[in-house]
Amino acid sequence: MAYVMVVDDDADFANVVATVLRRDGHEVAIRLDTKSALADMEKRRPDAIVLDVMFPEDESAGFVLARGIRSREDALKDVPILILTAINAKFPLGFSAQDIDDQWLPVSDFLEKPVDFEILRGKVAKMLGKAGG
Repeated sequence: MAYVMVVDDDADFANVVATVLRRDGHEVAIRLDTKSALADMEKRRPDAIVLDVMFPEDESAGFVLARGIRSREDALKDVPILILTAINAKFPLGFSAQDIDDQWLPVSDFLEKPVDFEILRGKVAKMLGKAGG
């Protein structure tokens, strides 16, 4: 069983994601803001992070958190991160997995909302190094 942290300001959506991941046997923590998420990650390193981009305090807070995690000097810097976002619906910028970059978008994978939960399950399983969902 893996420990997965879901970081999303939409509590209802985060709870649905958590339910889906718990059905796969994962322990899931939900954090509704990036500051509390980082503080909790420093206390207990997750095996994977499912991270939204846009938060009320900063529409790019997820990007900032991902970059901050990757710039660390501890084991947290290697945690797989799945960006799960509706940014393309709000800003027609066309972000996709092709934009993953060590400096600008340093994440393991990218998934757009609305979410196909079978795809989400597969991406989390892949990040955790497991086949299937």
